[in-house]
Amino acid sequence: MSSLVWGSFAAAVAAMGLVVSGNYALASLPAGLAAVGLGLYWTRDDFDPEKLRGATVVITGCSTGIGEEVAYQYARLGAKILITARREHRLKEVVAKAVSLGAQEAHYVAGDMGKAEDCERTIQTAREKFGRLDYLILNHGGSNIKSIHEDFAEKSWDEDPNMEFLEDVVKINFIGYIRLATLALPLLKESKGSIVVVSGPVGKVPVPNMHWEAALKFGVDGFFSCLRLELLRAGQDVSVTLAIMGFTKTPAVIERLQKTEKGRKRLKRATPIDQTARAIIRGGATRAREIYYPASFCWTVVTIGAIFPSLLDKMFVRMKM
Repeated sequence: MSSLVWGSFAAAVAAMGLVVSGNYALASLPAGLAAVGLGLYWTRDDFDPEKLRGATVVITGCSTGIGEEVAYQYARLGAKILITARREHRLKEVVAKAVSLGAQEAHYVAGDMGKAEDCERTIQTAREKFGRLDYLILNHGGSNIKSIHEDFAEKSWDEDPNMEFLEDVVKINFIGYIRLATLALPLLKESKGSIVVVSGPVGKVPVPNMHWEAALKFGVDGFFSCLRLELLRAGQDVSVTLAIMGFTKTPAVIERLQKTEKGRKRLKRATPIDQTARAIIRGGATRAREIYYPASFCWTVVTIGAIFPSLLDKMFVRMKM
């Protein structure tokens, strides 16, 4: 049994325990047992890394963080990759390292995914370089107004209703995702390929002070979940995977949290970035509907939120972020 299976099993048991400890004990027991079974079922897969050798992959947001690590993990598996971000000097460095790690091919497109022409250039470059596309990994996150890590989760919307910033991140990180997927669909239909959308628990459950990210992630979840159903109904063999990724030890997170003792303690609970990247790749390769990593946190929180939303609301309201 895979580690992901055991992770979901533990998540289900934890969820059941949290709920049983409240006033819902008897009513929640069947739900908890069902959650265990569903967790085991959802995480079964037949992942074969060899099938990714020579696969063609477009990955967005690769100048740092999760996107950069996803590029390296695909490279180690012998894939052909095309990466995007705004910082060309970083893309050159990532491409060079990807080649050294074993990528059969590595190319880049420097651009702003909030611009239609840069999205078009990205997919056109994939067509020209590869002639096909097997995987589209939508991962980028950014803003032209300010760093998305600045004051992250520190202020409520009422305290700082920054409409300019909100409009900018929606254009780049919501419209940009949809535009890239739309442009890539003809290639993905030909290859019976896959779209992987990197998201997080905040796209499933509301969290105080994370209004703009929740707006993006809830929107992405809704759009791509509908797209999955539409493709299925049309008989198109293109999979859509939502990757619900938890708190990950990215360079930006490390820089932000290591400044305080409280932050350093939180950092110890963060998931290693290579594990997060491999979970994303595995989810796409197995054509999973959704993946949760680490399941012990992400799946548990989302499950509690779905079954007992008021309970989770109370927890978050009382919690100091």
